[in-house]
Amino acid sequence: MPHLLLVDDDDLFRESLGLNLIDEGYEVTSFGNGRDALAYLHRGGLADVMLLDWRLPNLTGLEVLRRMRSTGVTIPVIFLTVLSDDIYEEAALEGGAVDFIDKSRRLPILLKRLQLIAEGGRPAPEPEPTREPALRLGALVLRFDTNRALWGGRTIDLTLTEFKILTLLAENAGQDVGYRDIYDLVHGKDFVAGHGSEGYRANVRTFIKRIRKKFRDIDPGFDYIENYAGFGYRWSTES
Repeated sequence: MPHLLLVDDDDLFRESLGLNLIDEGYEVTSFGNGRDALAYLHRGGLADVMLLDWRLPNLTGLEVLRRMRSTGVTIPVIFLTVLSDDIYEEAALEGGAVDFIDKSRRLPILLKRLQLIAEGGRPAPEPEPTREPALRLGALVLRFDTNRALWGGRTIDLTLTEFKILTLLAENAGQDVGYRDIYDLVHGKDFVAGHGSEGYRANVRTFIKRIRKKFRDIDPGFDYIENYAGFGYRWSTES
């Protein structure tokens, strides 16, 4: 089931809704304010959908959304609020939200909206191609049985998404892999998200930046992931 971020400063509402969503099979990460939610995303935290209140301490929900989009975070956002005036809904949708729901709506309505947004836009997963248990490429070893990457015998602490991106680059070593190919790998083919027609590129750059940093924490001279300006990235076979 999709992973949800729930951001609301009403402790009782947040706990109650969170438990209901967990009972429905969702994975839920909750925050009582926008700053903590943004910090989670800045650290590389991921989710399929964010449920966001408008009235939050320090930062409003709309300000949280704008900061997410300005930094390339493309998670679909649903506003869940007591504010029902059209002016709020228009501002939310213009800011990049995908839906605006009154808190008084029944849980089945919210679940249906979540299903449509988190799953409806994504195709059924394609069968994983048959591959060897491991891929060795110079100092790099990818273990597909455990989804682990090693560099010079040392484990790189990658998330599952980062491991998939690294696998895509390594299996196409020496070839250019486009931004859209990497983004589709993460979100599903032709999934539409991001700020602007090519907003997904910032999302991809964030993933690559984190992957490079994790390699350089072990090997400061690591330079195997090259950028092909305007197109994407490649795993170099010549570094």
